[in-house]
Amino acid sequence: MKRVLAVLLLALGVFVIVGCAPGPNSFVNTNNEKGFVPGFWYGLWNGIISPITFIISLFNNKVQLYEVHNNGGWYNFGFMLGISMIFGGGAGSTARRRRNR
Repeated sequence: MKRVLAVLLLALGVFVIVGCAPGPNSFVNTNNEKGFVPGFWYGLWNGIISPITFIISLFNNKVQLYEVHNNGGWYNFGFMLGISMIFGGGAGSTARRRRNR
């Protein structure tokens, strides 16, 4: 009985995680309102300013956290790199752990 319950809970967890996965972006490789397709550097900048942009987006519906008109993987890589630079990435948590010992 415990094994069946564990399998059901695992399956439910997998379905919840898969259900949260984003769908395809139909705006990839299309020009934004300024007439260009943002790439790596624009993604890096958006990742760096993302904490500030997030706070502003809570009060202003015209401000978005993420540029959907992008070139795909390179924009996403820049965005994630920018976020990790701001929040310290893995090195910040390792240094913090060493200081606590």
